[in-house]
Amino acid sequence: MARPAKFTPERILTAASEIVAQHGPGAATMGEIAARIGAPNGSLYHRFRSRDELLGRLWLLKAAYYQNCFARTLEEPDARRAAINAATSLPKTCRSDFAGARIMLLHRREDFMSEGWPKPMQDEAARLKKQARDVLGAFTIRLFGKNTKQAQRTTSFAILDVPFAAVRRYVEAGEMPPPQVDDLIEAATTAILDRELATDGPKG
Repeated sequence: MARPAKFTPERILTAASEIVAQHGPGAATMGEIAARIGAPNGSLYHRFRSRDELLGRLWLLKAAYYQNCFARTLEEPDARRAAINAATSLPKTCRSDFAGARIMLLHRREDFMSEGWPKPMQDEAARLKKQARDVLGAFTIRLFGKNTKQAQRTTSFAILDVPFAAVRRYVEAGEMPPPQVDDLIEAATTAILDRELATDGPKG
């Protein structure tokens, strides 16, 4: 029976995520990643054609995880409750994948992007971008009955901007967002929704 692979893509990507989370994308060289798991450099190139591809796959992996966690919260039938669940999902997801939080919240997508990405990776990046736009648009209609620019701004502020601002300073300091942050995000999101829905939602 064949021996299981010692240096799997998953193990390599985990090592890369730890390095990027601690020191930034520039520190994640092939040599440093290989050293982290005790692998010869050739093992990495056997799994990934280049450093650009490795870092690109890391970003796509983390982006998909965070985006899917967010999107699942919006499946809640009650739109108001779904908004609160979506807003509070970010600190919860940060706690479940703190390395991913530092990657997604402290760095730009461009730090991981490359024009030399294979087409499947380019397609996945485009899919994620479209999914984010479509999910937000569909939920804005559920919440306010319209998808105007003002409605989109209110929805984005309540379920994206508020939690991002609330957790980023903890993540940047290398700290897990404390549970109290969830309560504060919920209170802020609830206040925004109550204000807007009391006036029949954003106009124009």
